[in-house]
Parts: sequence; structure tokens; C-alpha cells
Amino acid sequence: MPGKAAKIWISERQLAVLSAFQRSQTEARFVVQRAAIIVWGWNGWSNEEIAQKVGLGRMEVGKWRRRWRDAWNELTLLECTEPRRLRKAIRDTLRDAPRSGSPGKFTAEQITRILAVACEPPAKSGRPITHWTHAELRDEVVKRGIVPSICVSQVGCYLREAVLQPHRRKMWINTTEKNPEAFQRQVADVCRTYQEAPRRHAADGTHTVCVDEMTGLQALERAAPDKDVRVGEVAKHEFEYIRHGTTTLIGNWDVVQGAMFSETIGPTRTEQDFVAHIEQTVATDPDGPWVFVLDCLNVHWSAGLVEWVAERCEPNRPLGKKRSPRSAQVPSHSSRVPVRSQPSHSVRIPSQAQFVAEPSRGDLRNCDEKGHATRELHLRGRP
Repeated sequence: MPGKAAKIWISERQLAVLSAFQRSQTEARFVVQRAAIIVWGWNGWSNEEIAQKVGLGRMEVGKWRRRWRDAWNELTLLECTEPRRLRKAIRDTLRDAPRSGSPGKFTAEQITRILAVACEPPAKSGRPITHWTHAELRDEVVKRGIVPSICVSQVGCYLREAVLQPHRRKMWINTTEKNPEAFQRQVADVCRTYQEAPRRHAADGTHTVCVDEMTGLQALERAAPDKDVRVGEVAKHEFEYIRHGTTTLIGNWDVVQGAMFSETIGPTRTEQDFVAHIEQTVATDPDGPWVFVLDCLNVHWSAGLVEWVAERCEPNRPLGKKRSPRSAQVPSHSSRVPVRSQPSHSVRIPSQAQFVAEPSRGDLRNCDEKGHATRELHLRGRP
């Protein structure tokens, strides 16, 4: 006589994960099948009804109901403490229990050497590729004699277990700052600028803006106009185009609003172009405070920009002289016109804009070798 089916409990979040597994087209078939068993059991279906629906035996259905019942307390605790791990934990619960199986074909040393090869650039092995594929990696470890033979899927299995993805690559940038303490101060300044942006915007309407350029954009014109969609035909786009050279986009990204605004499109990116762009940007709210975040491009800390800002903030203060390019006494990054400013000014270029704080050569010598110690300029426009 059949026994009593295991009682199933499911939380709302667990039900969402199980339902997603049940509908998935990419999950393994056994995961989809067992997720359906749990959901239908929770809905009150009997083991016999579920067995007919999924094509399994009644005893098999009962086993997975018991497996879920035994794991439910642990899953619920994980849901409360580490909800991000819930999906993986449910998937692991629906997997087969570990089996002893046959002895491994490869030793731990061989597996470690396979993973070591995956961490090497393919060029070191003389292969004309930039990223390892499973097939290329298999061929290389066999060629080196690490293993006599191995299938591609087994190589992929070892990489997944070691969480290695040699086929992927991300871009990154290395800092040129040699002083780690100075670098940390710069990082803290930039992060603080972003973190304070919403509060400043709410308090006094401060605009925190990231400014950067995209150069070399092709200006293309289609040789013929597009054709609209018709019954039985999709819209058509002319393949041939006419070149009109390249153009440059100088864009503003409002950190608080999360939108581009007041961008400049032109043929060049000169000192005058950038000054005109900043002037155009500030003109959208001439009485409001502004914070600009820039990189270290020379046009972002040019004499023209210093003069434009100083004219609106401290028109009566002498700016001094721009140093001679051949002068060896002043750091190269401090080659632009120095300007002094106060935190009460309303145009601010933090952290990466290469302005110096004092006009005298003695103060310039106090900067570090790359002039990074004085990367901040605070300005606020006058009525």
C-alpha cells in the first residue's frame, strides 16, 4: 500500500525560481523536470498524477519530494541570509547526489598543468590566436605531453570547476601615478564627488557633469534614401554610403539625471573647441553651481580654459606667466597657467583637471614629479 507523500513547503521567492526553471529552455532537462515535480506537488497533485505528467515512476517522484522537504529549512535560511545564492542552491538541490563512480582518468598534477596552460597567453605556445578555445587548449596539452588524449568537453569541465574563462577578456587601465598615497587621495576625491552629487543637487541645484570626447566618428550619408516597410517586405536600408570625413563628439553626462545634454559636434577637438563647449554647457544654467569631472587630456587644463574660468571667478587676480616648454625647473604637468581659487566658487573641476593652486615657481616645485598633488580647482561664478 503506498505511503503518504512528503509535504512540500515553498516560499514566494523559491516559487519564482522553481517556476523559472520549469519554463526554461536552456536549463538541463532533469532540472526542468524536477522543478515541475516540486511546483505541482506544492499545488496538491498526487505522486501518481505528477508521474504521468513528467513520465517518471511514482517512487521517483516521491524521492524528489522528500529531497525538497529535507532541504527546505536550509534553503529558507539561505534565502534570508544570502538571497543571491538561492538560485544556485535550488539548482544544486535538484541535481543528482554525488556518486563514487570510476576512478579519475587524470591525476591532480595533470589537471593542474592543464589549468596552468589555460592561464598562459596562446602566443607563448606559438598559436596565432588571442584567446584559448577548448579545442585549441586540448590540442596544446596533448602536444606538450601533459595527457595522452582528452576530449574537448572534459577540458571545458575542468575550466568550469576552476572558474577559469580564458575565452573572455575585459579592458582595464593602469594608473601612471607612482605614489600610492597620492593615488588613493585622487580615487577618494573622485568617489566623494560622485557620492555627494545627489545631495548637492537637492541642496542647491549643483550640476555634477562628466565630460569626455569621442573622436574620429565617421560622418556618413546614404547614397539613396531608405525604403519604408510594405506588405510582404521589410524596410530597406541603402548599403552604399558617401563619406564626409570624420567628426568629434564632446559629451556631457549628468551624474544625477543620468542623461546626456548640451553635447558639441564638430570637426576638431582643440583648446578653443573645449573652452567653447564648457561655456555652452554652463550657459544652460549660468547662475547655478557646476562640478566637472575630466580626465588628464591637455585641452582639459589648458591656458584658455584657465583664463575663461578666471575671468568669471576672479577677474582682478593676475594669472602670472605660462612657463617655457624647455624649463626644467617646473614639472611638466604644471606647464599651464596657474590659478588660485576658493571653495566658495561655483564651477569646480575636481581631481583630474591639471591646474595648480599657486602661481609662484616655489609652489610649483612642491608638487610631485607629475604635478598630481594639486589636481583640484574650485570655482564659483560671480553675479
